[in-house]
Amino acid sequence: MKYTYESAEKSTVKITITLTEKEWTEAQDKAYEKTKAKYRVNGFRKGHVPKHVIDRMYGKEVFYEDAVNEAFGKYYYDILQKETENIFPVDSPVIGIEKIDEKGLTMTATVAVKPEVKIGAYKGIKIEKVEYNVNDDDVETEVNRLLEQHAEDVSVEGRAAKNGDKTVIDYSGSVDGVKFDGGTAEKQNLTLGSGQFIPGFEDGVVGMNIGETKDISVKFPEDYGAKDLAGKDAVFTVTLREIKEKKLPELTDEFVKEKTGDESVEAYKKAVRERLEQANARRAKSETEDKIIKAITDASEVEIPDALIERQIDNIVQNVTYQLMYSGMNLETYLKYLGKTEKEFRDGYRAQAENNVKSQLVIDKILTDEKIEATEEDMEKKIAELAEKAKKTVEEYSKDVNDKQREYINNEIVIDKLFKFLTENNEIA
Repeated sequence: MKYTYESAEKSTVKITITLTEKEWTEAQDKAYEKTKAKYRVNGFRKGHVPKHVIDRMYGKEVFYEDAVNEAFGKYYYDILQKETENIFPVDSPVIGIEKIDEKGLTMTATVAVKPEVKIGAYKGIKIEKVEYNVNDDDVETEVNRLLEQHAEDVSVEGRAAKNGDKTVIDYSGSVDGVKFDGGTAEKQNLTLGSGQFIPGFEDGVVGMNIGETKDISVKFPEDYGAKDLAGKDAVFTVTLREIKEKKLPELTDEFVKEKTGDESVEAYKKAVRERLEQANARRAKSETEDKIIKAITDASEVEIPDALIERQIDNIVQNVTYQLMYSGMNLETYLKYLGKTEKEFRDGYRAQAENNVKSQLVIDKILTDEKIEATEEDMEKKIAELAEKAKKTVEEYSKDVNDKQREYINNEIVIDKLFKFLTENNEIA
């Protein structure tokens, strides 16, 4: 067997494999042994028909397809093992036949490979640092969120309903004086201003008093779900039964201690500020790192094979599918809602996928060029930190760390070292 390989377009490599007559005959013989059981010829038991008889009845080409697969499986992967430094496949190959007859076989395998990256400058570049400050308003927003979580709805009397109130109403709707299905209800809960009902209905309830009955004129939207009501004028006779408003608890030391464990309002606000500052610091750090990678990626050149982009799109679509499942929807229904085909949906993520792949290739190039890796010492130190957080001994924690988790920890260490390197070697201000 002889082979050659050459670079092709879009970061692919074309491998040409040529078999001698003897090698080609051996491949056909193996194909015969594997498939002979499916041939039936009078005078021979099933699976015992000689090869030359099958050749004569069906033609010598009868085993060619299986023989090509046999030869490919044997020689292609041998070639990859020999050329590990030169050929790094990232997808399955496309097989082609250049010549095939009794005297031999010449086939090709065109495969997408990890592309060469012409890396841009990744040292000495200027990056604007991202910063997020915490102000008093941010702290108050968190305080109000806590109060909202523990708010109570209390009945009110002596005033008219206003936006934000939770009301209990009876209503009966009609079109041209005729009541319609689904237009009547009693003791219906309605938060005014929520947009729960059709436009105009909630505005009509605003200003009503408890016990009051009122006719509210509205118009159903043109795209209303019930076609027999879409675009029609309607009148709802509404009786207001109850008004409730949200009452926030008082922010006291006792309340804070009970709900958060902090000793006082002052201590709680201090803890909130520290938590927000830590969150902002993580966010700023992440966005600054993203800016560094983007700057390097934009300055780099790489011809990305379609296979890598399609695989990245697969990952993105799969993540979207999982998110839809959690919300009780499937991808098919979601596409109908968007009015898009699956191809249009995938194409919408193509630019993002290409950017993701390019960024990862740039990162891999830097890691390789700078020999950034996780040492055993790094791993031991990281596992010790994780064990301490889990309040376990290193021995106890290590027993539960499987190969996949070790790989994750390894990657985390490598990425941390990468950004430490990039931060130290670039001007970030």
